[in-house]
Amino acid sequence: MTTRGWIPFEADDAHVRRERDKARALRQTAWWRAQVARGVCHYCGKTVPPGELTMDHVTPLARGGRSTRGNVVPCCRACNQAKGARTALDDILDSLPPPAPGDAPSPPLS
Repeated sequence: MTTRGWIPFEADDAHVRRERDKARALRQTAWWRAQVARGVCHYCGKTVPPGELTMDHVTPLARGGRSTRGNVVPCCRACNQAKGARTALDDILDSLPPPAPGDAPSPPLS
């Protein structure tokens, strides 16, 4: 998968399976139940019934994300599906104007 010419990635199936197991366990914690009880989508801010909120990984598992409190947020199904395997950085990079013809690419950072 690529985003407007950005770096492609391949999901590590073993990592994704391991982290999904951790996410299932995290859903059973009092911390997660308190997050969902608020009934607010992290992305669009809409109030929805707690049973309709899903767990979204801010850095997707397919992109190396982990199932930790700092990387999961409650969100509505529509926002979760729209986000997919994207990150906030993907959105920022896509919002930049395309390079002008003839512009030299920036040198890689060392």
